[in-house]
Amino acid sequence: MAANFAINNIRDFEFIIGEWLPTEGVFNYPQFADYYSKDDIKPVLGPILKMCKEVIEPTNDDGENNPIKFENGKVTTPPSFGPLFHQLQSEGWGTSNIDKSPDAMVMPEMLHMAVWELIGAANPTFMPYVLLTTGAADLIQSFGDEKLKQMFLPKMMDGTWSGTMCLTEPSAGSDVGDILSKAYPTDDPRIFKIKGNKIFITAGDNDFTENIIHLYLARIEGARPGTGGISLFVVPKYWVNEDGSLSDNDFQTTGVEHKMGQAGSVTAALAAGENDGCRGWLLGNDPREHEGKGQGMAQMFQMMNLARMETGHMALSCIINAFCNARDNAKERVQGRLLTNPKAGRVAIINHEDIKRTLLMGKAHIEAMRAMLYRVYLAFDQRERDPDPEVRKAASDLIEITTPLCKAYPSDEGWWLISEAIQSYGGYGYCEEYPVAQIARDMKIYSIWEGTNYIQSMDLVGRKMQMKGGSLFGAWVKEMVDFCEANKGNAALSKEFAILDKALKAYQEMLKVYAGYAKTNFSLVPLYSRRVLTITSQLYCGRQILDQAVLADKKAKEVGADHYDYNFYIGKVASAKYYLHNVVPNVWSVCEIIADGDSSALEVPLEAFEYM
Repeated sequence: MAANFAINNIRDFEFIIGEWLPTEGVFNYPQFADYYSKDDIKPVLGPILKMCKEVIEPTNDDGENNPIKFENGKVTTPPSFGPLFHQLQSEGWGTSNIDKSPDAMVMPEMLHMAVWELIGAANPTFMPYVLLTTGAADLIQSFGDEKLKQMFLPKMMDGTWSGTMCLTEPSAGSDVGDILSKAYPTDDPRIFKIKGNKIFITAGDNDFTENIIHLYLARIEGARPGTGGISLFVVPKYWVNEDGSLSDNDFQTTGVEHKMGQAGSVTAALAAGENDGCRGWLLGNDPREHEGKGQGMAQMFQMMNLARMETGHMALSCIINAFCNARDNAKERVQGRLLTNPKAGRVAIINHEDIKRTLLMGKAHIEAMRAMLYRVYLAFDQRERDPDPEVRKAASDLIEITTPLCKAYPSDEGWWLISEAIQSYGGYGYCEEYPVAQIARDMKIYSIWEGTNYIQSMDLVGRKMQMKGGSLFGAWVKEMVDFCEANKGNAALSKEFAILDKALKAYQEMLKVYAGYAKTNFSLVPLYSRRVLTITSQLYCGRQILDQAVLADKKAKEVGADHYDYNFYIGKVASAKYYLHNVVPNVWSVCEIIADGDSSALEVPLEAFEYM
């Protein structure tokens, strides 16, 4: 058995949600006040931890041993995936948490994301079925009329039906404006005939739900070209009749991809309307009545932005489980003698200097990324439910700026971080009998899903940095400067705040140089954009984990060395110190590279690549 869910505690969630973040106001929102409080973190997450080990972990092995199959036009999924999907959906751990009806019993987003983080670590290849259903249902909830909401949401939220988003086509990947799918009017102004082909559709088919509800991008005949003319349609695999019965909707799966990882997750090629019988409901306006302008891309971005957050978080789930497995192996495997005391005999490898460094490197990155993500999840709760419009606006601004960071940074760093977890095993890590090899294969897709991380970087530098003339991004950077200034007198962390201060100054100077490139040599903007995203993430993660260290240092001194929580708090401080000393210096290093403006990658002739 290769799969192994090795996360054995929820203490960091208790710290983040119960001690560090200002969550009291969120728990007091009317939607949550009667059901949840800070005292419920352990009662909610404790049973989830147990369920992940006993129920979900075995399904991860099932996904590897019984990968998806496509025969005679039908998809077969791992046998355990259907029962697990229905269990999680019916028990309220999945799609139903987005229910915005006034009497819905839902939990705060930050707590729900902790649930999903654990489930994602236990079986990352299963989670897309839940995530895509949730995103599709959220779009219908936001943009559908009452008829569509009543028709689709109850069965999507209880797991009877699943959902997807359908963007990519054989001729159009990230350049969505070039899609060829068409929509043709019928006698009903809300229903259109759909014709087209989609590829790389995650969770695009399964054999365990009665229907699959596709949120499908197509262009209505007569709409303008490019992304501005695209519309969004609800296109079910089986048509839903007025009496609730289902009938064929001329929507077929034509194949599945054979991937490097994610063996239990269907990635489908789909064909709509090959027999002129596929229909879909239009969400939003008819472009023909609005100068050819469609609302599809703006609507789909709601789902995509949520999916980007989830994709980065799924990468983090994999990183965490990889390092928890590496930790356990390092505690159990006896190999070698300490160079500082060779006569003492052989020791568990966790005692060796390089293994301790590797594990702290993983721990520091995990806690920094988690701090960033949950700071933003708090903003999701505030944006959705806070009564103060200023709080909602500030929360929305934070989400806008940080979404590309939350998606790209964990999924970029995850590949090399998990390779370091593999390295700690020695040769065993390269063998499929051990879990880290599968975790690496499953994780790699996250840097590609929901817009490659290059696209995320261009979103950051081309859109987020420019919002409101740059004032929003400027205020976001200033908040970090103010935080550093307010805490520079902290004696226990003075060196770390000095590092953050140096990085901030270098970053601010880099921004001026980079803005100049936009005017004098624009090719350098995309050339350096991914590195700008990385150092922006490292700066923000450094700010968050250092904020945690200030609190953890205070708590450690309060409880004393004999307290059961002392090592937890000291470990938080150690993580922050490692991250500030070993990761954040990359900020000014890259700033120097950007200022140098090397353009060799632009100047090299294409023919030179033939001689590699």
